[in-house]
Amino acid sequence: MTAETASVLTARALLLDMDGTLVNSDAVVERCWQRWAERHGLDFDEVIRVVHGRQGYASMAVLLPERPMEENYAENREMLAAETADMEGVVPVPGAAAFLESLEGLPHALVTSADVPLSTGRMAAAGLSLPAVRITAESVGASKPDPEGFLKGAAELGFDPADCIAFEDSGAGIAAGLAAGMQVVGIGPRAGEYGPTVHVPDLTQVRVTAAGDGTLRLTFG
Repeated sequence: MTAETASVLTARALLLDMDGTLVNSDAVVERCWQRWAERHGLDFDEVIRVVHGRQGYASMAVLLPERPMEENYAENREMLAAETADMEGVVPVPGAAAFLESLEGLPHALVTSADVPLSTGRMAAAGLSLPAVRITAESVGASKPDPEGFLKGAAELGFDPADCIAFEDSGAGIAAGLAAGMQVVGIGPRAGEYGPTVHVPDLTQVRVTAAGDGTLRLTFG
């Protein structure tokens, strides 16, 4: 299903990924992971295919499967510090500001693999307001594609997962949303190949309206 079909979805709450969905941080991600790939003698194209949507330690575990997890956790701390210090090129995804404004007063939450400093910094760099409810790396024990983050977001908002729609850009994130039992809106060029419920190029193609019965109506295109 694509935006061109003028699809309509309904939900009671929305769960929003950050990187690639609200914020375009590809420039920073590519700079930091390019350095990491070179340090470990790995092909950058293979590395960048893995890292989107996952926490850093989880990406490292996929790319260096024989390495002890303690080393992944340690390097992930270094990676988070490097990413948090580098906001050059961080910009909003088209339509993100207006989209977030349209959600004011409606049930929604941020569900991101970034930690608190990184998510706060990137949203600020992109000029976007942070949702009041936030599920970050510190909130979960398992990275996307595990559904834990989305399940916690739904619980925090007080809704059944089946009544929530996830917004995601990456394969890991889309898999997490689907595993949580949610419909998934795929955002941007990476999303289409991973089977989201609806796929749109950016947030200018999404409109949310509140119905009188407490449901949210999403229209696309």
